[in-house]
Amino acid sequence: MIGKDVSHYKIIEKLGEGGMGVVYKAEDTKLGRTVALKFLPTELTRDREAKARFMQEARTASSLQDNNICAIHEIDETGDGQMFICMDWYEGETLKHRTERGGMDIEDTVGLAIQIAQGLMKAHTHGIVHRDIKPANIIITKDGVAKIIDFGLAKLAGRAKLTRTGSTVGTAAYMSPEQAQGENVDHRTDIWSLGAVLYEMAAGQSPFKREYEQAVIYAILNEAPASLASFRSDVPMELDRIVRRALVKAPEERYQHASEMLADLRALGEGLRSGHAHGRSLPDKRQPSIAVLPFMNLSADKEQEYFCDGMAEELINALTNVKGLRVVARTSAFIFKDKHEDIREIGRKLNVETLLEGSVRKSGKRLRITAQLINVSDGYHLWSEKFDRDMEDVFSIQDEISLAIVSELKGRLLGIEKAAIVGRHTKDVDAYDSYMQGRYFWNKRTEAGFQKGLECFQEAIEKDPAYALAYAGIADCYNLLGWYCVLSSKEAFTKAKAAAEKALEIDADLPEALTSLAFAAMFHDWHWEEAERKYKRALELSPRYATAHHWYAEFLASMGRMDEAMTEAKRALEFDPLSLILIALRGLVLYFSRQYDEAVKQGKRALEMTSSFPAGHLWIGMAYTKKCMFDEAISALQNAIALFGRSGVMRGALGHAYAASGREEEARSLLNELKQMPEPMGIPRYHIAAMHAELGEHDEAFEWLTRAFTERDALLVFLKVDPIWESLHTDPRYAALLREMKLKQ
Repeated sequence: MIGKDVSHYKIIEKLGEGGMGVVYKAEDTKLGRTVALKFLPTELTRDREAKARFMQEARTASSLQDNNICAIHEIDETGDGQMFICMDWYEGETLKHRTERGGMDIEDTVGLAIQIAQGLMKAHTHGIVHRDIKPANIIITKDGVAKIIDFGLAKLAGRAKLTRTGSTVGTAAYMSPEQAQGENVDHRTDIWSLGAVLYEMAAGQSPFKREYEQAVIYAILNEAPASLASFRSDVPMELDRIVRRALVKAPEERYQHASEMLADLRALGEGLRSGHAHGRSLPDKRQPSIAVLPFMNLSADKEQEYFCDGMAEELINALTNVKGLRVVARTSAFIFKDKHEDIREIGRKLNVETLLEGSVRKSGKRLRITAQLINVSDGYHLWSEKFDRDMEDVFSIQDEISLAIVSELKGRLLGIEKAAIVGRHTKDVDAYDSYMQGRYFWNKRTEAGFQKGLECFQEAIEKDPAYALAYAGIADCYNLLGWYCVLSSKEAFTKAKAAAEKALEIDADLPEALTSLAFAAMFHDWHWEEAERKYKRALELSPRYATAHHWYAEFLASMGRMDEAMTEAKRALEFDPLSLILIALRGLVLYFSRQYDEAVKQGKRALEMTSSFPAGHLWIGMAYTKKCMFDEAISALQNAIALFGRSGVMRGALGHAYAASGREEEARSLLNELKQMPEPMGIPRYHIAAMHAELGEHDEAFEWLTRAFTERDALLVFLKVDPIWESLHTDPRYAALLREMKLKQ
């Protein structure tokens, strides 16, 4: 076709090809302009009646005059009867090409969605339904203008196909449920499709991405898409809400008119431009913000490193109490420990305006602490100070630094804020010293770290029996020793609850202790309402407490409330954006949602930051097992075991991978080892049952599930949502067990 003349058009080059025909760039020799010619497939115009209907609809479409609709100039036929359409040609690219490069900038995404909605509103006003809104049918000009193309073609294609095969109309990934079922559609099907396109622009993939078209249709009819927050942390909650309303399966419950969706998009766009987007998942960048980096240890004794970390952590905790100040959580800030990255790059990664860095030199009971507040945008110091004190004055030093920083950031400090900053949980410096050591080791998230943390927290209590935070630290250690099956469930959670309750006797509103009790109520007592109530209370008292958001997300996931779980996981990351456990947490929720590819990606994100993170390897291994990538799964799970230490959970997951891969000899060898584990170690009855299920031994599986129920194995909480039980779903004993646990709905 290149170089040929068609009517008064000279073909210049081929622009693209798809199911609806081939598009060429051409020169209009009469008017001296560049146009696009679309040659329709012969089979679509073979039926005379269908062709006549299309000509009528195309004439109507050509009357649409809108900046966001591609203008149709002419419809004609070649000498051999091949139909073509002459349209405007634009220098630019399709939205499909743009989205293939990954998720787009949020403001650009909303801006383009506004333009597409404007075009649809114009068409719907004239009674025209597109029926095939998708990225390939949106052109983005070099000036950033969105143009909708191919009005009417989907109807033509649908009539041609329906007369032969009864197939549905449109492109599977963007079909509305009514369209997928072959029902009559109206303008609301375009609204659904725009929701799917908007989702893809933000997430970088379609909302119902599956390997086969039949699976796509099934997902559209039966499943809810993952929250946009599962793909990126900067998605405004309002954008997520708009997309979800557009993708409601019942037409009468989604947006009823494009104008309604357009109004919401415009309001969101205005909010983004002004920096006050409603429900922004990341706080407004203009809000005063700070990250406290780990203080450098300049002491001769390198074991004093924990004190330096504790100094920074205490400042973080103090500054978190300042209303209107956004403070990056410890685990995210501490990612940069012992790294020498540029200040501006650190600020960009943490999304803050200011950084606090400092150093500690400790000799005996004498301290020299230096602190510098740095403006991220230019690297200049806003404030710096040195503090020479005796060790007994450490709390006063922290208060001085905190108040000086707040003064610089806000210019004023309300009395109530000052009181919040200087509040303390102990006056004993040595107790505080031991507590900070405990948190240092607990944050390593390994068996050895938990055990060392327990020792340190106990030392803190011996020095100050009224130190509530130290009791909460003990509870946290025992909670995770029970979760990972290092200790038996009964021993671990009994001790965790006792420590948390002791903390609450001292301080009835301590968020850390309430969170610890909620965790035990969930994973041991199976008191669902009580657990949720305590999580919510902890978050009322401390909305920025990332661990409460984390464990509440696991609760929501166990209940099957995956969208809420992902939202809560997203909130946790807002306050601790570089936390390894919180990044991996999103992978766990994706795993429970059967989105294994995305679960692996999320786990890899954590491992890219620190390859020695055991939980990252664990959850990647679990997802690889379900993807039948057994070599990768086994390797990941072996890494998790090597990094963590003793863990019935990780060894059980490895055994399940062996069984699923057909390596029966290794599976049975590990199965026997796990069954013979001595108390007080936690016997992973949950995973022993899963191994039997994978080996096809369902009676044995239910025998061990019954034991897990009797012994209150922590992971039995996930019975309803964990995909390792799919082979048992049709067995009435499975439903009966869910009812026993009050997980059946």
